Amino acid sequence: QVSLVESGGGLVQAGGSLRLSCATSGRTFVTYTMGWFRQAPGKEREFVACVSRSGGSTNYADSVKGRFTVSRGNDKNTVYLRMDSLKPEDTAVYYCAAVIDYYKCSRTDDINYWGQGTQVTVSS
Repeated sequence: QVSLVESGGGLVQAGGSLRLSCATSGRTFVTYTMGWFRQAPGKEREFVACVSRSGGSTNYADSVKGRFTVSRGNDKNTVYLRMDSLKPEDTAVYYCAAVIDYYKCSRTDDINYWGQGTQVTVSS
């Protein structure tokens, strides 16, 4: 069992930045690809970004490429999402996710573990 706890959400003006963190439990952190998804009101949960077990490979949704950066600290069992140039349409609950297979990291149905989510609100 893997426990995921997000932090770092909040209210920010358009053009601003936030950094989300996801702390995990257990000694199995390095066996999982880690990712971020988001869900806006009335919409389905969507993929944002993921990072491979070593941190050497990343994948991003087109909507966040060039603005968001995903990274991980295996020594701290933590994954991060740096969000720059935020837009009102980035407003959502952001969820941390753990998946065994890197090539399935963008698929909601293939995620093994989810965090509880953290709210990000971007005002115009």
